[in-house]
Amino acid sequence: MTNAQFHDTKLIWNYHQMGHTPRHCSAAIGLGSHDLGVATTAAGLYRAGHFPVVVFSGGNSPTTRARFPCGEAVHYREHALSLGVPDEVILVESKAANTGQNIAFSRELLADAGVTVDSLLLISKPYMERRSYATCRKLWPEVEVVCASEPLELEDYIKSIGDEKLVVDMLVGDLQRVVEYPKLGFAVEQVVPGDVYDAYERLVCAGFDSRLVAL
Repeated sequence: MTNAQFHDTKLIWNYHQMGHTPRHCSAAIGLGSHDLGVATTAAGLYRAGHFPVVVFSGGNSPTTRARFPCGEAVHYREHALSLGVPDEVILVESKAANTGQNIAFSRELLADAGVTVDSLLLISKPYMERRSYATCRKLWPEVEVVCASEPLELEDYIKSIGDEKLVVDMLVGDLQRVVEYPKLGFAVEQVVPGDVYDAYERLVCAGFDSRLVAL
């Protein structure tokens, strides 16, 4: 990645993060992915007293099956338990295959558990905050949404994943979804600054496109 491409990636990275300050919420949802940092962050936020119950949501996908053979939510739960989160505060939703299902299925699970939710701490990968926020606002508009993720700089996140191109591809793919999914009814619209969109187009033209979806 050139210096210019890193600058473009950093613009998109910063845009994806909502900049919310974690606070106490009725419940939390840890969105399943390849990134165990979501469960690590959930454990820290639980210890800080920010929620009384957490749903770990996620089944298997082609990109996580090898890493989490029992399903994303199951491995998140095991990791959170190892970090001292009590089993009784964890709910596991192991069928969701996309972010919309993460939200919808977790909402059902919380309702079945008798949890009244008026505010929600949404825990995701760092570059997925904005898309998860937009999705939740569409599917669960009556709750207040607070976004959280592992507090890493882009350089540190790339090191933690160990694949620079993959990280850039994922950031680019999530921005495409932020732009396009509202048109499909999957999320609420988000304003994308011109410099961020220009950075996106340059990175796509440079070949950082493996995580784009066909529309």
